[in-house]
Amino acid sequence: MVWIALAAVVLLLLLALRWVSQPSQVAGLILRQVGNALGLEITASGASEYRLRGTPMLAIRDVVARQSGASTPLLRAERIKLELPWSTVRARGDDLTVKRIELDAPQVDVTALQHWLATRPPSETRIPTLTDGLHVVRGRVTGDGWSVEVIDLDLPDLHPQRPAKAQLRGRLISGEVRVPFDLDAVMTRPAEGAGIGVSGDISIQSKPWTLATDTTLSGRLHSGDDGVGLDRLRVAADARYRNGDADLPFVLGLAGRLRMHEGELDIAPLGLAVRGRGLIPTLDARGGFELGDTLVMQLDGDIAQWPESWPALPAAIGQSPSPLPFQFVYRGQADLSAVTSLQVRRDGTAFNGRFRLPQMLDWIDAGAQGSPLPPLDGRLASPRIEIAGAVLEGVEIQFGDDATTSP
Repeated sequence: MVWIALAAVVLLLLLALRWVSQPSQVAGLILRQVGNALGLEITASGASEYRLRGTPMLAIRDVVARQSGASTPLLRAERIKLELPWSTVRARGDDLTVKRIELDAPQVDVTALQHWLATRPPSETRIPTLTDGLHVVRGRVTGDGWSVEVIDLDLPDLHPQRPAKAQLRGRLISGEVRVPFDLDAVMTRPAEGAGIGVSGDISIQSKPWTLATDTTLSGRLHSGDDGVGLDRLRVAADARYRNGDADLPFVLGLAGRLRMHEGELDIAPLGLAVRGRGLIPTLDARGGFELGDTLVMQLDGDIAQWPESWPALPAAIGQSPSPLPFQFVYRGQADLSAVTSLQVRRDGTAFNGRFRLPQMLDWIDAGAQGSPLPPLDGRLASPRIEIAGAVLEGVEIQFGDDATTSP
């Protein structure tokens, strides 16, 4: 019996050595344990590798993680590499110190991620310590009607109670609009309510125009039932609009509350201030912004003065020093090519109309070389207008444009 028991032990030892010598077996066991703890189904179909000498390391490839029973993965990655000290391995979750994490081409679905996060108890929200940081290349985050692609992230180190700095590059895409960015970010600490600051270059590109900005952003991190985002959001930007020969600088300020929920991004309430010259007006407004399947903007504010570069208004409307209260509503593609609704008033004169912004900008740029009538659909009513020495009272003008009203 002793020899039989010894033979069985030797056989089990040989099988164990064979099992440990195959990285895929080790990776599979670890992923099952991690998945069971987090309520996720995690698989790695590519080649895996691990190292036990020095600092233990595990690298897994072709990773897919999904909430149990969900059809859409919340994470895919070409490769995930994890280095963690033996003290963390022996602590069995009590110590979350990690040396380094690397992710190659991770893809995150925001809606699936938020559905999973909603199932986790708040007590499980723990921030690990990264002594040698986090490195992400070619990342992608997908929301409802938008995505952020070619994400490169460098986070040198992370500690739950210390400030953190990072560099972030990528490109937001919504329809035909591209928004490349190259930013430096800092947090007072990685926790709920912590302060965050971001600065760098952000450009909005939608042929034929571009809007380049040197942007500074600040706010406080938020996570709750209404989504994740920033409270006390403040944005200041030195901006430059370019379209053909047009090169128009202006200053932009924005304040509000930012939320990302169910894959949609919104800022509400929103305060907006623009200080421009030339074709860019000076205005102050309030309203809301939402980006999902469609872009929705609503603004209610005042234009300080009618810009001199815009087509001249007839007397006495154009001679009035009064500001121009306006209401602006847009719902459509992110390139602003859909129909915009605009109401503008000055003293007793009121305009209520609809237009497509690209066509209106082309008409303004054309000046005297273009059509004398703007490409819009709407109505202008004024108690008194002076044109070529003639005084007209009780004026009502109806504008009609087939290109504006057509889908």
